[in-house]
Amino acid sequence: MSTDIKTRRGLTLNLKGAASNVFKAAPSSSKFAIKPTDFHGVFPKLVCKEGDKVKAGQPLFYSKYQDSIQFVSPVSGTLTAVKRGAKRKVLELSLTADEKQQSVKHKLPSLEKITSDEVKSLLLSSGNWPFIKQRPYDLVADPNAQPKAIFISAYATAPLAARLDVVLEGQQDAFQTGINMLAKLVPCVHLSIGAEEETLLAQTENCIIHRVKGPHPVGNVGVQIHHVDPINAGEVAWVVGAEDVANIGRFFQIGKFDASRTLAVAGHPVSTPCYFKTMIGAALLPLLKDVGVENTATLRVINGDVLSGTETSADSYVGYYNNTLSVLPEGNRYRMFGWLPFVGPKLHSMSNTSLSWLFPKRVYSPDTNLNGEERALVVTGEMERVFPMDIFPMQLLKACMANDIEKMEQLGIYEVAPEDFALIDYTSSSKIEAQAIIREALDLMYKEVG
Repeated sequence: MSTDIKTRRGLTLNLKGAASNVFKAAPSSSKFAIKPTDFHGVFPKLVCKEGDKVKAGQPLFYSKYQDSIQFVSPVSGTLTAVKRGAKRKVLELSLTADEKQQSVKHKLPSLEKITSDEVKSLLLSSGNWPFIKQRPYDLVADPNAQPKAIFISAYATAPLAARLDVVLEGQQDAFQTGINMLAKLVPCVHLSIGAEEETLLAQTENCIIHRVKGPHPVGNVGVQIHHVDPINAGEVAWVVGAEDVANIGRFFQIGKFDASRTLAVAGHPVSTPCYFKTMIGAALLPLLKDVGVENTATLRVINGDVLSGTETSADSYVGYYNNTLSVLPEGNRYRMFGWLPFVGPKLHSMSNTSLSWLFPKRVYSPDTNLNGEERALVVTGEMERVFPMDIFPMQLLKACMANDIEKMEQLGIYEVAPEDFALIDYTSSSKIEAQAIIREALDLMYKEVG
């Protein structure tokens, strides 16, 4: 069964430095780290201390308010440091990997006879459960919830983002096993792929396949949920990343937690943008050096895509959920006569004050300069042009800024996640931090409404 999702609203940004379809084995590194900050809303309770030896798949911490959710080590080795911030908040758990890897082995029942309760129990005990996130609120899924469906997007439209059909190349068998196991948990699994794709993903069974076409953010799973089965008050849907499905599938094939991660290192400062076969929590610096990135002091490294990723440093580690590592020059240079309204064709803008609209196929090499300061939030229609949901984005943002819970519910707060507002961050002439506003509003809703 196939259903098309087509949108016209949005914006496709053509940026220089997309990863070529070349795979490399990641340079060897013994340094790994897991950051609890990757799991928004989780308050970690450590079960290991500095100096402890751990196996791959052994729990490092659990969620304070849901102790059945375990977060495990991606490698076997030694927990060398626990980095803390204000109020002793755990920011990072650093690991030094052993040369010979050992993994926690789980006993699996027959996959043909496995029940939904057994699948859920194994996902929780093995550390695979954090791969499952929930809407609304964009948090790690509550295992006690009753979701109406699971949604998986295998079509990425964000600028410089890893192509998920490339990421899943050679992983189709594990991906199908993951789909089969997830289908035990919910009435329906929805898989979205590109409208033109004829890859093996189009032959995936035990799910409803939706062919997607349109500019970014049509690849966002939130947009796909909105067009397939919108979330109303009191309803829950679960979301799983495409490669995370394959990781879950491999666990049910071999009985070991799999922290494999296919990472696209992209951006025009990168000499040879490509894909790496690496692991969750691996050190970034060896990867960056391998693709010719040397002077990281003048560059911004982003775990994720350039619109919705998390700023990090070259000394950091691969994020838990992302398949993209983006590199851009820092925006610390300013144009002469920058106050002039016409900025020329080399700087992309949605505004007609830029000549970029005359060159729709031009490939751009941007930096991180905002090209302006925060201004008044006024009605311009810019937000609506890039927001492909039947939701009023400006009105919703205003309700969020006013902490008006009733109005937020009426305007569709349950359907959105911060990444859905990433293009608004980019195109809005007000320069407001729309993603941060939505994140704070979702946290308020979760606290007050649950």
